[in-house]
Amino acid sequence: MYLTWHLTKYTLSENMNYQDLNIIQNGMQGEAQNAVVGVSAMDESLNEIKELEEKLLNSGCPDGLKEETMRSIARLRRMVKMGGYSSEFENVSKYVDWVVRIPWGMISADNLDISNAKTVMDQTHYGMDDIKKLIIDYLAAMQLQSGIGIPSSQASIPTQLGTPYSPEADHVSEMVKLKGSSANAPVFLFVGLQGVGKTSIAKSIAVAMNRKFARVSLGAIGDVRTLRGTPRYSIDGEPGQIIKALIRCGTMNPVILLDEIEKSSGNSGLLNDVMATLLEILDPEQNSTFIDHYIDYPVDLSKVFFICTANNLGGLSAALLDRVEVIRFTSYSDAEKEVIAKEYILPKVYENLHISPEYVTIDEDVWPNLIRPVGFDAGIRQLERNIATMMRSAARMIVEGHPLPISITKDNLNQFVLSDQGPLS
Repeated sequence: MYLTWHLTKYTLSENMNYQDLNIIQNGMQGEAQNAVVGVSAMDESLNEIKELEEKLLNSGCPDGLKEETMRSIARLRRMVKMGGYSSEFENVSKYVDWVVRIPWGMISADNLDISNAKTVMDQTHYGMDDIKKLIIDYLAAMQLQSGIGIPSSQASIPTQLGTPYSPEADHVSEMVKLKGSSANAPVFLFVGLQGVGKTSIAKSIAVAMNRKFARVSLGAIGDVRTLRGTPRYSIDGEPGQIIKALIRCGTMNPVILLDEIEKSSGNSGLLNDVMATLLEILDPEQNSTFIDHYIDYPVDLSKVFFICTANNLGGLSAALLDRVEVIRFTSYSDAEKEVIAKEYILPKVYENLHISPEYVTIDEDVWPNLIRPVGFDAGIRQLERNIATMMRSAARMIVEGHPLPISITKDNLNQFVLSDQGPLS
């Protein structure tokens, strides 16, 4: 019927044959199909836009950012109805996806128990008594700031200068809670040679505090966009590494490790931009309104526990050093390395290789040679490699059917560890 109605619009000449008629019929059918496809594509796009809108409305992003993004979505809807939407749709869709993934307002509960922190650090690190004490001192200060674990007898401690505290009537178990702002985390800068435990103790702090952990490597960063993001309408627009770290952690108060901060590179202009951005990120007076170029809206970084690492202080500006607490890591002594080797590294290697300690015996006089690599090694990485190499050689001998237990002595140590990679002094 549809076809018959449209055929009346055409005058059939006497000379028109059936081939001509088929051409007319096929053309009209094609137009009808194209119209249907166009309507279907528009409906699909509108549905996708509605999904973006619902995703944004259900997110916890700030009202100002939500309203601004909703205007972009409304403009996108108008463009779809006008037929031009493809590139804009991709930009807005991508932007909304990043915005809603930021954990706006999500804060994990801190564990500021200093005895727990000491236990965690002792389990993962031998020695470092002075460093552990400094970290525990800061955690204790954060505990007082937050009001956790304050005896009721000390409830008269002022929350702010000149403002006395009145105990709440509903306190529990003789403990009261200080009013005021939540605890502010310090900014640490761990300085020491490679392998002395800077990164690992940062992870231990995160575990002790029950916070998520993220690492951002600053080695060879030559473009500030790596930290601050790329504008949203750029072809490769996306947030910087700081925002991505928050997204990975799912909270606004993780422990973020800025690793090898002294290795931020680039020409003088770019390097200055990177350092200026780091100043903003690490400054408690500025980082509550950090602007990522992609998000283009203030993001509060004041609850983040930033820890920086550096092998030395060369290349770091005085302004940056003024904003951090420098904690120096000293080299391990041979005696400390021996304890670490026996109590920390060797059990881990046994577990990784699924070797029973009963299968391999190590004489005591092996350790002084094993822990001293060729040249000076401030950390324990070479020691870890030496032990792993030694135990892999033992594993090969076990597989080959050598009598058990495999005995490692000072005399046969070179059969297990190559002389140019390890022990041997």
